[in-house]
Amino acid sequence: MPAKLVGKAVTAPPRPTRITPVPLTTLVARADARLVTSSAGPADRAVTGVTLRAQHVLPGDLFAALPGARVHGADFVASAVAAGAVAVLTDEAGAAKPAVRDAVRDAGIDVIVHEDPRDLVGSVAAWIYGEPSLRLSVLGVTGTSGKTTTAYMVEAALRAAGHRTGLVGTVETRIAGERLASAFTTPEAPDLQALFAVMVERGVTHVPMEVSSHALALGRVNGTRFATGAFTNLSQDHLDFHSDLEDYFQAKALLFDGRSTSEVVCVDGEWGKRLVTPHTITVAAAGDADWTASGITTSRTGEQTFTMHGPDGLAMPVTLPIPGSFNIANALLAAAVAHSAGVAPEDLVAGLAAVEVPGRMERVALGQDFTAVVDYAHKPEAVALALDAMRGRTDGRLIVVLGCGGDRDEGKRPLMGEAAARRSDLLIVTDDNPRSEDPAAIRAAMREGATRVPSGERGEVVEVGDRRAAIEAAVDRARPGDVVVIAGKGHETGQEIDGVVHPFSDRDELRAAIWAGLDQKGGQA
Repeated sequence: MPAKLVGKAVTAPPRPTRITPVPLTTLVARADARLVTSSAGPADRAVTGVTLRAQHVLPGDLFAALPGARVHGADFVASAVAAGAVAVLTDEAGAAKPAVRDAVRDAGIDVIVHEDPRDLVGSVAAWIYGEPSLRLSVLGVTGTSGKTTTAYMVEAALRAAGHRTGLVGTVETRIAGERLASAFTTPEAPDLQALFAVMVERGVTHVPMEVSSHALALGRVNGTRFATGAFTNLSQDHLDFHSDLEDYFQAKALLFDGRSTSEVVCVDGEWGKRLVTPHTITVAAAGDADWTASGITTSRTGEQTFTMHGPDGLAMPVTLPIPGSFNIANALLAAAVAHSAGVAPEDLVAGLAAVEVPGRMERVALGQDFTAVVDYAHKPEAVALALDAMRGRTDGRLIVVLGCGGDRDEGKRPLMGEAAARRSDLLIVTDDNPRSEDPAAIRAAMREGATRVPSGERGEVVEVGDRRAAIEAAVDRARPGDVVVIAGKGHETGQEIDGVVHPFSDRDELRAAIWAGLDQKGGQA
């Protein structure tokens, strides 16, 4: 059952306003599908939209009734028809459902039957909305870590060059500066194609977007033509969905199966090297590649400077406001992607210097005498990289608040606990979206990993289940010169417990805890 949102309304995704109706028979012919009609025979209906959700159906829509893990979308056909659906796309099992047979008999609805409607629906949506990705420069970024940061960097470079941009990702969706909340890293296929069509209507020319492994495996980006596909890195994540790391990698590799006109790959790791072809643009923060960096320096505030080297002897000084050596690789990848879209070197540099990424190495500075950072790191390797980056910024202690999500890859919990304990002076194990699981059991798995680290090689490990109290405890124990890292949730604004999403922001809670500490000290930092 989906989680309930407390204090938030679930709104339908945006739709374009100017649509040329597409005859149903045209869709059937292009899809090479079977058409089931009423006894009166087929009516060449005009289709003006498509959705997977009965509650989002508009008059003239094709309702895509897909098989699910627990229910079949065909069970909701009656609601879709009542809302104005003119046809249904489903599989053989869906077509055999009584609700669908009744809709054909009683409402005269036509049904498109295909052996794999999930694979098909993205292309059908693209046809209905005029294949909008062909009128945009869609720049896709996949990988385990760095997708969000890289996408924001690409967008910053594009804006510096004067382009009207969109953005699709984990934190938000943006259309020419207008912000929309993101439900998924990559929207469902019909919603994505409708979103692209809206962007075309609003004059957007370039769209950096994150492309998750789920989106690739489940066909959410089918029907999308990418001007550039980019790969950051790969490490353990989502093994609740993928059978193993190889399966996870193969899902990521689908972005490079011919659907991207150009390809940019970070080759700092072995996974990236497997994607390289003679036409691949390569990136490496450490090693040989088409795009590299030299002369890297980091200030005490985390600002990084380096020389960016690119094709044809390009060498440009770059100032990057975001800490972390891994962000050098993200910046190079973003530069290569933006350059492939025609952005001039000086605009690359200007964009990188101005980039801001919510919840990614985001400082909270209110005048306190210690450094406080919120980061989205929620994978073992990402935790290690983030904490290594912050360790280099302090002579004081590193205090970390970290939890693991429920109903997700259980294998990474002890690994995250181990990575954090090995690098911190104080690790506070807490909750992070326990969902339907017992929070104490999740924390126990993290602590088991933390205690694998020999006592002489780790700091203090304590457990504070309530996340707000954990953040308050970290701030309370911080001394001048320390670094406090609140990791795992980053930009997120909810905490899911027993199927209910409660409002919760690490950034807001950290600010509140710091303000409370300053008040106790009489406002003196």
